[in-house]
This record gives sequence, C-alpha cells and structure tokens, in this order.
Amino acid sequence: MSNPNGPVTTESGDQGAEDLILAQMQAQLDAQVQSSGAEVRDASGLAALDAAFAELATEGASAAASATSPAPAAAQTPAPPAAASTAPAPQPSDPQTAAPHAPGTQAAPAAPAAEPAPTTGQLAARTTARPPQAAPVPADAPATAPVRPQDLPAADEPRVQILKGVAKSLVTNMDASLTVPTATSVRTVPAKLMIDNRIVINNHLTRTRGGKVSFTHLIAWAMVRALREFPSQNVYYDEVDGKPAVVTPAHINLGIAIDLPKPDGSRTLVVPGIKRAETMGFAEFVAAYEDVVARGRNGQLTADDFSGNTISLTNPGGIGTVHSVPRLMKGAGCIIGAGALEYPAEFQGASERTLAGLGIGKTITLTSTYDHRVIQGAGSGEFLKKVHELLIGQRGFYEDIFAALRIPYDPIHWAEDVSVDEATQVDKTARVQELINAFRVRGHLMADIDPLEYVQRTHPDLDLSSHGLTFWDLDREFVTGGFGGKRAAKLRDILGILRDSYCRTVGVQYMHIPDPAQRKWFQEKLEVKYQKPTHDEQMRILGKLNEAEAFETFLQTKFVGQKRFSLEGGESTIALLDEILQRAAHDEAVEGVAIGMAHRGRLNVLTNIAGKTYGQIFREFEGDFGTTGSGDVKYHLGTEGVFQAPDGAQVPVTVAANPSHLEVVNGVLEGIVRAKQDRRPIATFTTLPILVHGDAALAGQGINVEVLQMSQLRAYRTGGTIHVNINNQVGFTTPVDEARTSTYSTDVALTIQSPVFHVNGDDPEAVVRVARLAFEYRQAFHRDVFIDLICYRRRGHNEGDDPSMTQPLMYSLIEAKRSTRKLYTEALVGRGDITQEEHDLAAKDFQDRLERAFAETHAAQTSPIPVILPHAAESAPEPVPAVSEATIQAIGDAHANTPDGFAVHPKLAQNVLQRRAEMSRSGGIDWGYGELLAFGSLLLEGRAVRLVGQDSRRGTFAQRHAVFFDQSNGQEWLPLVNLAEQQGRFYVYDSLLSEYAAVAFEYGYSVEREEALVLWEAQYGDFADGAQIVIDTYLSSSEQKWQQHSGVVLLLPHGYEGQGPDHSSARIERYLQLCAEHNMTVARPSTPASYFHLLRRQAYAQPRRPLIVFTPKSMLRLKGATSEVSDFTSGGFRPVLDDARVADPAAVRRILLHSGKIHYDLVAEQDKLANGAEFALVRLEQYYPEPIEELIAVLGRYPGAELVWVQDEPENQGAWPFVNQELAKHLGRPIRVVSRPSSAATATGLPKRHAAEQTVLMDAAFAI
Repeated sequence: MSNPNGPVTTESGDQGAEDLILAQMQAQLDAQVQSSGAEVRDASGLAALDAAFAELATEGASAAASATSPAPAAAQTPAPPAAASTAPAPQPSDPQTAAPHAPGTQAAPAAPAAEPAPTTGQLAARTTARPPQAAPVPADAPATAPVRPQDLPAADEPRVQILKGVAKSLVTNMDASLTVPTATSVRTVPAKLMIDNRIVINNHLTRTRGGKVSFTHLIAWAMVRALREFPSQNVYYDEVDGKPAVVTPAHINLGIAIDLPKPDGSRTLVVPGIKRAETMGFAEFVAAYEDVVARGRNGQLTADDFSGNTISLTNPGGIGTVHSVPRLMKGAGCIIGAGALEYPAEFQGASERTLAGLGIGKTITLTSTYDHRVIQGAGSGEFLKKVHELLIGQRGFYEDIFAALRIPYDPIHWAEDVSVDEATQVDKTARVQELINAFRVRGHLMADIDPLEYVQRTHPDLDLSSHGLTFWDLDREFVTGGFGGKRAAKLRDILGILRDSYCRTVGVQYMHIPDPAQRKWFQEKLEVKYQKPTHDEQMRILGKLNEAEAFETFLQTKFVGQKRFSLEGGESTIALLDEILQRAAHDEAVEGVAIGMAHRGRLNVLTNIAGKTYGQIFREFEGDFGTTGSGDVKYHLGTEGVFQAPDGAQVPVTVAANPSHLEVVNGVLEGIVRAKQDRRPIATFTTLPILVHGDAALAGQGINVEVLQMSQLRAYRTGGTIHVNINNQVGFTTPVDEARTSTYSTDVALTIQSPVFHVNGDDPEAVVRVARLAFEYRQAFHRDVFIDLICYRRRGHNEGDDPSMTQPLMYSLIEAKRSTRKLYTEALVGRGDITQEEHDLAAKDFQDRLERAFAETHAAQTSPIPVILPHAAESAPEPVPAVSEATIQAIGDAHANTPDGFAVHPKLAQNVLQRRAEMSRSGGIDWGYGELLAFGSLLLEGRAVRLVGQDSRRGTFAQRHAVFFDQSNGQEWLPLVNLAEQQGRFYVYDSLLSEYAAVAFEYGYSVEREEALVLWEAQYGDFADGAQIVIDTYLSSSEQKWQQHSGVVLLLPHGYEGQGPDHSSARIERYLQLCAEHNMTVARPSTPASYFHLLRRQAYAQPRRPLIVFTPKSMLRLKGATSEVSDFTSGGFRPVLDDARVADPAAVRRILLHSGKIHYDLVAEQDKLANGAEFALVRLEQYYPEPIEELIAVLGRYPGAELVWVQDEPENQGAWPFVNQELAKHLGRPIRVVSRPSSAATATGLPKRHAAEQTVLMDAAFAI
C-alpha cells in the first residue's frame, strides 16, 4: 500500500516481522536488567519483569505496525521513543488505562489483578456516568482563502518503485506496441441526483453568503474522494536510471483544463493545478478551484501552477461533446473527461412531462484515459465506478459537502422510482398534500436556527420516502389546491417553497392554532417566493448592528470588568426592536410602545432604541443617577423616550424599571399598558407591549404562564404582546438539557395557542422579517406572538464571570466565532448586495460610532456632577372632599334602579338591593356597602376605580355584590356604572387564580394611572404570599429605587375564627417589617366608615404610595360593626380611635390597645365584667406610618393606666413585633402584650382548641 507522506524505495526482506519484534524485546529487556542490576528472585521482581514485558510488547506492537508500511525517506532522523506508537494516547480519565512512563524510568510494579483495591488511602477519582461529548462543529463555515503554489511548503518527493518481473515485461511490451500506450474507459453516470443536490446547495448559498457550486466542482471533488479510496489511479510512468518505474506522487495535484478565448477569436487550453487536493475540505477545494480559474482567465498563472499535476480533469461537455479521448501530459497517468449533461439521445425529443413521468433523467458520460503501462483497464473501470457511486450519493458524499458548506439539511438521497399507474396517481397527490402539511407542522424542527453549532437536520415526517415519494418525483406535477398561489406545481417547486418558508433560518410554529383564519394568514404570508430586503433596508440593518456592537465594544473598553449584562452575541435584538418600532411609528393605531425586559442587553436597548445618551450611561457607570433615594444598579433603570424612524416618523417609548427577579416585570409592564389603553375607548389597544425574555427564565419562571393566561381575559387583555426571547442557550451556568424538558424554551406559548417564530440571530435579515410579521400578526388578531431569537452569550452571565469553567465546548465555539455584524457584512459583499466602497463606509461608520461614544462620555466625565440631595419635601396631599347625604342616597337609589326586565336572584333582591337602598337613609351600613359607597362617591367625583381580585365581583364571603346577574340570560348589571351620565369609569373583575402576576399587573396599572384608585383583593390574606416578590421589589421599594410612585391598594382578608393556619393570617408582621421611609401605608380599619374614609384618602393622597388593608371576615356581618350615615358624611379617616364609652378616664386602670376584629370580642367580654369601667379599648386603625401624635394624645387621657397590646395572633406574629420595636419607644410608658403564645404556624386548625385559646386570651386581657 502506498504511503502518502513521501517516496520510499522498498525491497523485500526475509526476516519475519514477528521474529524481529521478539528479538527487539529480548534485547531491550536484557539492557534494562543489566542497567538496573536487579536480580529477579521474588514476586516483586517478577512483577517488575512482567511490567517490562508488557511495555516491550506495546512497543513491539508499534514497531510491527511501523514495519508493515515503509518509513518516509525524508525522515532521516530517528523518531523519539514516545512517538513510536501510532495508537492514540490513553485518556487520563480512563481508570483502565495506565499512562506510559517516560523512557529510561522504571515502571511501577503492577498490582495482581485478583486482589481488590485497598480500602484505605485515597480513592481513585471517577467522572460521572455522563459520556464525553464530541467537539461541536461550528455553525459558521470557515473562511476559505485559496492556497497558492508559492505558499505551499517544499514539495515532498514522489515515491519511485522500480518495476520488476511481470510489470517490467508489461512496460516493455507496451513500449514496443505503442508509442503512447493509452487506453480509455467510458462510463455513463445518472446525473439527476447531482443536479438536484446542486440546486439545493446554490439556493442556500444565494440566501446566505453568496457564491455558486458548479457541476465541475462536484465531479472534480468526486475524483479527489475516489482517489483517496483508490490511490492506484494517481500514478504515472517514468524511467529511473534507465529503468522503467511507476511513480506514486505524494499528493493529489488535480489539473483543471481551462479553455481560454483569445482576442483574435482563437482558443487556447491551459491546465493549471490544485495542489494537495486531498488535504482540503470541499469549501477549501472550491475556493482553490475558483482561484485557479480566475487567475487563468486574468493571465496571472505562474509556472508553479502548471508543475506537478498528477491527474487532470477536462470538461468538453460544456460545448455539447458527449465524451472525448484527451491526450496525456508527461508526469500524469490519467485524465478524466466529463461529457455533456443531457438526456439520453433517444429521449431528447420527449416532452418534459413525459420524461418526468417515465423517470428519465439526464446523464453524464465520464471517460478515463490512462497510461496503460502503469494503470490497467480493470483499475480504471473501478475508479470510474467509485466516482459513479459518489455522484449518486454513496459513502456520505453529499452529506460531507453539505456539512462543509454548513447547509443544515439532509441532502437528497438516491432511490428507485415508485411506480404508480393512473388509477393510483391520486394517491400520490394525497401524499404530496401530506408532505405539505408535514412541513407546516414539523418544518421548524429542520430549520437552521442555531448560530453556534452545525447540525445536519432531518426528520422522518419531512423525508420524501416517508410519504412514498422519491427524488424522481421532483419534476412531476401535482395538484396542490392553491399552495404557493398555484393550482398545480412540480414537487421540486413545492419543496423549494416549503424549505424557504419553514426550514431555513426561520422555523414557525402555528399549526397548533385552532382558528383557521389565523393559519391561513400565516400560509399566505410565509408560503411565497423569497424576496430579499431592499438595499436601504439592508443598510439600515447593518447600521443597527454597527450601533449595537459599537455600544458593547465601547463599554467593554471603557469599563473593563464592570457588570453590564451585555448583548454581545445577540446584537440582532436591536435590529429586531428597531423594525417593530418602525412599524409602530407608521401605524396610526399605535400611540406608544412599552418595553419590559430583564438586564440582558438592557443598556443597549435603552441607548439604541429608547434614546438614552452615552453621557447618561457613563454617569450611571460612575454611580451618579442624579436622583434621590437609594437608587439602583444601572441595568435595572427604566426610561421614557421617543423613537424616530428613518423618515422622521416618531413613537413614544417606555422601558419599565425592573428588579433582578427575572420575568416579574412582565406583569408590571402589562398593567402599565392596560392603564394607558383604558384612557382610550374600550378595546382600542393603542399601546403596543413588548416583553423581552431570557430562555432559561421563560421556561423556568411560573409567572410567564400566569401572564400568558391573562392575555385574552377582559380584566387584563392589552391587544396582544410581542414576546422576544433572547435565547442565548444557557442559563447563567445551566445548560439547556438541565433547564427544561420542553423542546423549546418558548413552548409555554403553546398553552395559549400563540404562534412562535424561531429565528437564527446570525441572520439579521430573517430577524427583521420575523419582527415585521410578528407586528402585523398582533395588529391583525390582537393576540400574543413569540419571537425566539436563538443567539449566544459571548461573555459570561456578567462580565466578571468565566463561562468556560462550565461550558467549555460551547465557549470554544464562541471564542472562535465572528460577530453577527462581521458575518452579515461578509454575506452582503459575498452576495454582491453591497459594494466594497459601501463595506468600507460601514466599517468607518462603526469606528465613528465608537469615537462618538468616547467623545460624549468624555464630555459627561468633565462636566459638573450634580449633587444628590436628601429626600425632597413631599407635596401636600390634595384635600379629600366631603360626601353629602344626597350622594349616599344616590348610590343607594342606583341599587334599587334595576334595568327593565332584569331578573335579579330572589335572595339578592331582598337582602342586598332593597336593604342597601334602606341603609342609605336609615343607617346601619355594613362593611360591603360601606366600601361600595367609597367607590361610588369617587366615581361621582370623576375618579376611576379599578377592583380586580379573586372572586371580587361577589366577594369571597358574598359581601360585596358589585355585579348582579340576570337569572334568565346571564346578563350583567353594575349599579355603580349607572350613577350619572358624567362619572368615572368603574372596572371590577374576577381575576384568574393568580397572585404573582396579578399583583404585578395592578401595581403597573397604578403606576401609570395615578388618578385612579386601583385595588387588588386576595381570596384570603395569606394568598398574597404568592406575590411576595412583587411586594418586596416593587410595592415596598420602588420609590426609593426608581422614584416610581404607586397608589395600589391590597385588600387582604385577615381574622382568627378557627378556620385553620392557612385562612387566618394575612401575615401582618411581614408588611410591617418592610415599612420604612414612609414607603407605604398599612392599616386595619375596624368600622365600615373608617374603611370608607381610608379608601377616599388613598384616592386623593399625594405622593402616591401603596396601601395595605387587612380586611375582616366574620366582622363583615357583625351587627355591632356597622356605621351610621353621619359617620360617612362627616369627618375623615382617624388612625387612632379612642374608647367613646369611657365616662371617667381617671377610673381607667388598663388601656387595651388593639386593632381590627378583636375589638368586638373585647367589647363583648368587657360588657360581662363588673369592673368594665376600669378598661379603655383604644383602636389603632393605622399601623404605618405610625400615628405617634394621635396615639400619644389619646393615651394622655389615661395617665396612670397600664398599657397592654392585645392581638389574636401569636406573639411572634401580627403587629406586636412592630409595636414593640418601633412604636413603643415613642409612647413614654411601658407596654406589654397579651396574645397567643409564639407559634410556628399562624393558627390552630382545631375549633375546640381555638375556642380555648380565645378564652385564655380574653381572660388575660381583663385580668387585674
């Protein structure tokens, strides 16, 4: 077998390889024993001897392997011992393989195999059961610069073999018979598969980086592949020292015959060569081929280009020649001729349809003209056979080409035609319809959407053979029923549209949508001939990529190591958002855009989309936010700006502030958008919400499901949200296969039948097209739509993190990867879409943007820095207007004014509607109606009121009844909507069973609509635990962090009535623990009138701050817990209520300070006592801000009385920890507590135990 590394003259030897190995082993062993002086006497010596023999056996095997093939003549110096073995080095992680010791050192004694490992000492380290991963293939095709002959190293010498015996006689005979002893083999090869795969290749190249593959490229590459398998064809005849010889060249140097026309009309033929073709991949080979041809046509070939060709290819088929017998040049043993690509002559008069129906394809004739002295006919025929096999796709020929060009599909495969008669032709048409549907449903699984790793994708449902079709059907016409705008089309055209629509760099999921109108909309938009963007659009995209990358480069250079959560790797996000906002700016139905996103890429979006300046960004990096309060990190801040399209069209943009808790901003942003839209007529959806997600958070955070479930509910709908998933394929350090079970991180979208576009972030044109389609879909159907932007994260989770520790394979790809901007620029030039001058201008634009960023930053750096002042004085609250009796009566009358024919539930007609009308005049107003009086009075004053919660229209405890339902037809009637012609809007809805997203939504709504009273009600107070992240990061701290004001009200039912640990406590202690810097109000009113005044005060309060109200349960229907009409029409909210029943304050020995429902328990207990006058029951209606002055004034009436705090809750819960720590230090007298004992649970679930605890509690409160 020939050695490709160099020429060697070999002569047969008599000594067998096995004897040679044994002799070498014995000699080495003797040398080792002599040098060590060891005597082999005991077991350890025998072990050492065994180890030495084992080593020598290994070396001997290597020597045997070397002996079977001749050593290169060029390697004159002996190889070092470590290089003697050709076997791969053992992996250190393999516990079964011992690392070879260095030459000249003593091998460690081998432990007997039968003995177990010792139980003491260090255990052998083992990896997990997870198998090692193969190195991923980069998605980007490597750059292919042609290799010129002068750039190659010194040529290896050819291997010369002196012919003897029969071979020598054959040469003599051939010389004697013919001066040029050539012969020619001829083989006709079916060319259809080559044609079809070439179409796929060139369509892909046209859409991506440009270029074209010719038939000659494929044939020449098949020759190179066949010569690797059959090197005996790559030889030539020569005479050495007068003796005939066969020469096997060290490399395959492929000569290409180029026909060059001259100015005078004559033609000349040159045959330059592609050197070392066997060392190239297909992409490199094509680059080298094109370079040789281009230099040949430009007259730039050198002598090196013509020397050393070992085999040649000529293509006379280009001028219609079927086959030819070309002449051989000296130093070549074979020349291959490629004939015309034609149908067989007997079918050339047939119609195209007949040819397709009969399965007649074009053929090409290949000839092999060879030197018969060194190549025999059988060998030449075998060589052409191998070329034939490769051209029909055997041995992965097209798969390798597709991989080299990074074509992400499985190539077309050779198959026999499936014959059908006319009777079953309709069956084949049905199969084509199945194929179309399969691509619509499963096409996204074959889409080339990963910019990092190259994978040749296929799916059984998309394989022609799975549908009883073959590539012979490609040129046959099938009825399609209007697919692609045609009644009938060739299968080739059908497949072309299907692949263009569903399997390139965009994959679309929409066939799960049950609405046929939406599915048809997608098919009409997607299943059309590809149209590339205009030149202006391409330049706009390139400009946005320049902006995005320049911004990140600037920050990386200026603020090395600072956290900024860069967008590097996902720069197409900026082009995507830019396209959406351009569309919004030109759509009259859109008045504004609101964006909610986490920290990844946020600074880039703020600058390049929302209009923040580099100077502002610099100040934030320097820690100067120009604000009061605590401030926040720069990548949490929001902004408001104006986006301007290239033609000057504008649209306002809001980017919502957000904490680090991923996805929580989604609910907030939707609330902001709904509040903006509620200022307009219902269902106009004039503000466009955009939510930007991260892949790990989108799949892992439950709030996403909650927000999506809101999307079509009338309490929350915003007319459709565009979701952008920045999918960088890793969550901090967690890989995809450990972050989700679903196929895609966007599969949560399928729960609401949203369409999903999966798009490769390295194809910015596709990204922009998807953005356009997403916007159009939202405007057409007012439903959510997802864009899954698959990209990567060039740096770690933050800039101080090294991701290669946990993702070594991924980051080996990323480190070698060119940026999206560079790849797009190269593609534009390669496709001829921009000139070199425009390319240079784009590069200059990138540099100009960098310089401008540094200039703006320098200006900000040298300008005076504003001083951060302490908390500014708060503006005085707006006075709360008084409510007249007439207003109370009007609200009552509205409940009695039922619509004509409206059938009210009989119980409600008498017990609710009639009674409310009576209460408006006679008093005894209960809690539920007192709340509606607050709402109604605000509505009559022009204020909007929004109440959303769990079962809030009726109320968890059937106390509210804000909405009534016709018992015959289910129609709804809201009395508070029918108060006056000019009144505020009243929104009351039952929410979905959510706390996290629901509270976030109402918070966002309240931020945007400060003039509205916005309330969220929990079914039970402790249900709000599910919204703790919103409460911690927004309600309690947004003003301090972002100067963001919210007047949202949380209504949390709270009360100890023996209902168990999960329905008793609203966790008062948690809210009070969050109180500081007047950040919110926490109250627990004890009468309907107190609650009424509290809500009205909140509606007019300035600045707006959240209100937490612990509402009652059993007290809702307590007869003693009612208020008179005068309590509503006079006074206002009082944070402290003195005991109005105390006649003689001097007689009071104990003040029972308390709040809420326990007041009525204490009153009932006090009434039983003979010494009841010794106790004063003082109610604290507001916990925070602490009403210090009011409380001290009330306590001053009882100067000698003991002060006791009484509460239902355990001592470690409720308000006592706050009272003891914060309030007590202002009271000027000691205070102790009467409560249930400290407890891990909030309450007992046993009714009898609850009653016993209540008795003990009352006894302790009144025990003197």
